[in-house]
Amino acid sequence: MSEQERSRKRAGGRAGMKTRAGTAVIDQMPWRIPVNPDRPTEPLDADGVMRVHKGAMRILSEIGIEFLNPEAVEHLKAAGCRVNGTNVRMDEDFVMEMVRRAPSSFPITPRNPTREIVIGGKHMVFVNVSSPPNAWDMERGKRTGDFETFKEFVKLTQYFNCIHVAGGYPVEPVDIHPSVRHLDCLYEKLTLTDKVVHAYSLGAERVEDVMEMVRIAGGLSEEEFRAKPRMYTNINSVSPLKHDYPMLDGAMRLARRGQPVVVTPFTLAGAMAPVTMSGAVTLSIAEALAAVALLEWIAPGCPVAIGTFTSNVDMKSGAPAFGTPEYMRATQMTGQLVRFYGVPMRASGVCAANVPDGQAMWETSNSLWSAVQSQTNMVYHAAGWLEGGLIASPEKFVMDCEVLQMIQRYFEEATFATAEEDIAIDAIREVGPNGHYFGVQHTQDRYQSAFYAPFVSDWRNYEAWNLDGAIWTQERAHRLYKQIIAEFEPPAMNGDHQEELRRFVARRKQEGGAPTDF
Repeated sequence: MSEQERSRKRAGGRAGMKTRAGTAVIDQMPWRIPVNPDRPTEPLDADGVMRVHKGAMRILSEIGIEFLNPEAVEHLKAAGCRVNGTNVRMDEDFVMEMVRRAPSSFPITPRNPTREIVIGGKHMVFVNVSSPPNAWDMERGKRTGDFETFKEFVKLTQYFNCIHVAGGYPVEPVDIHPSVRHLDCLYEKLTLTDKVVHAYSLGAERVEDVMEMVRIAGGLSEEEFRAKPRMYTNINSVSPLKHDYPMLDGAMRLARRGQPVVVTPFTLAGAMAPVTMSGAVTLSIAEALAAVALLEWIAPGCPVAIGTFTSNVDMKSGAPAFGTPEYMRATQMTGQLVRFYGVPMRASGVCAANVPDGQAMWETSNSLWSAVQSQTNMVYHAAGWLEGGLIASPEKFVMDCEVLQMIQRYFEEATFATAEEDIAIDAIREVGPNGHYFGVQHTQDRYQSAFYAPFVSDWRNYEAWNLDGAIWTQERAHRLYKQIIAEFEPPAMNGDHQEELRRFVARRKQEGGAPTDF
């Protein structure tokens, strides 16, 4: 094996963590798109998969989906679906024909082409927390989201190499009027990061503005923008059995310009979906396929993904619960169905905890590992999520990134390689029954890169930890977050592109941005 091959194999240990994200706060893994080598967990047998599929087809053909967008209804009527007002019923043959048009994987290329991601296959990308209205940190406690806090989270998103996508607003900046909020937020996302960005499908103006801003930031012609995916949107159904006007409008606008749409029903078992997990999954699959069918009808071959957000509620309070055993199984089952349809899958790294404590981490870890087990391609809310999506926390963001790096390391071939040097018979012979492996050459050659090295976990014994101040995990994460923000350096951006972007934002603000009723 060559030295280059050895280096590549061992990347992810200490030697592989020397690539930094523009500052010297921590050593972290280099930027990469993880590839999941494991076979997926499949709780359903072939008959079970078919029963869920046929159940979804019955929902679509016998009950129908409410499409609250007249344009979408007209498209589906033209496609031969049965329409009664806003209710649309579609047959299995039509649905499956449309699904077969969708690509099994696709790239998304941001303004920095080296940050290109792949959605599909065995690739797995992680997305920052998106859309909480509140923030929490150890200094300020819980508070309403604002623009300065928004920018802090965007900086964390850029800094950590294990975060591949700057998804929705990591916290909602409610101090900016909704008519122009998307303009300010996307300007900051496009200048403070060079990663893939997202557009909310909340009105035509927001979607069109974001697409134009992405085009300008990348210095692209309209033809270049349309030629390949450059950004994306995520839409949610209004469970049960509805797709609303603005999300369908935004999804159709992106699809026509070749930009990806992730369709994610929000089905909570016992509330917006049947109390049984297979029933909730079946409903979710039907809602997702209905939107996919619409998009593939109007823009054949447009990139789409099916998302899962199926979990359960606390039957005592009605509150959503995440990271539960039921959530894990629902994610695994959805993965089986999505692979059956041959499109990429989205899941989430979520919890119900209110602060970054033990509950937060075991629930989030359950969520993340169910994403691994389901062969998920895009993990939303992978860092920073609290209180069922109502809080974003920088400490939780840092702690989650530790888990994400561990997952990435777990994927690496070095953790399961079986070459002769990995089996290590000569070293075993040298040490024999009475020695140890610390001093042998086999260990000396590899010790710096052999194992994952944490940046926020503390692996010292109790006495050493106690003598050093007895600092608990969330406090260590808080200190790292403050350092990262203090030392952050934005990525380079073409000055002409930035100036054109600035002029566009100013003009659209003068025009009033997106209309609101207040």
